[in-house]
Amino acid sequence: MEYSKLISVTGMGGLYELVGSKSDGAIVRSLEDKSTKFVSSRSHQFSHLESIEVYTVKENVNLVEVFKAMKNSAEPIPDHKDAKAVKSYFEKVFPELDFERVYGSDMKKMIRWYGFFELNNIDFEKTTAATNEDVSEEAETEQAAETRQAETAKEENVETEVNTAKKVADKKSAEADAKNAGEKKKSSAKKTGNIGD
Repeated sequence: MEYSKLISVTGMGGLYELVGSKSDGAIVRSLEDKSTKFVSSRSHQFSHLESIEVYTVKENVNLVEVFKAMKNSAEPIPDHKDAKAVKSYFEKVFPELDFERVYGSDMKKMIRWYGFFELNNIDFEKTTAATNEDVSEEAETEQAAETRQAETAKEENVETEVNTAKKVADKKSAEADAKNAGEKKKSSAKKTGNIGD
């Protein structure tokens, strides 16, 4: 199961794997009881975990950064129902949290969700690394595409300049031919006049 496919659903506890999407909702699988169901987007909202940010005393951080701190900490995971223990835990594990804006209910969710990761063997750190590589590859691809577009535009400009120069040369050649033809006509008319005299 991939971290990038995990979502939370408003009005429904726990975490879910996004199995499929439809125009009017999504098919999701519960990480808790493994049940699969259709959830209407008219009644619920979906949030991908990888897009959720958390308030800190500095800049906001992605939720996965909190999970990484939890994984690297030696502090025991508290019972998510014990609000006081949960807050004390995050004060030690992730002291940068803005505890005035991050509610106790949000911290309880993070404890529960982390428990689901362990139960389902979800490696969110690996997913983060893969995502960074994908972003890097995408940036390189975009840069290559921009380079190709620039080269194509340059070639088109050169071709346009060549065509323009050719048209100008053809026009001058046509004007020169017309001038020569006019001079020949005048010369011929003059000669004819001489013979008549």
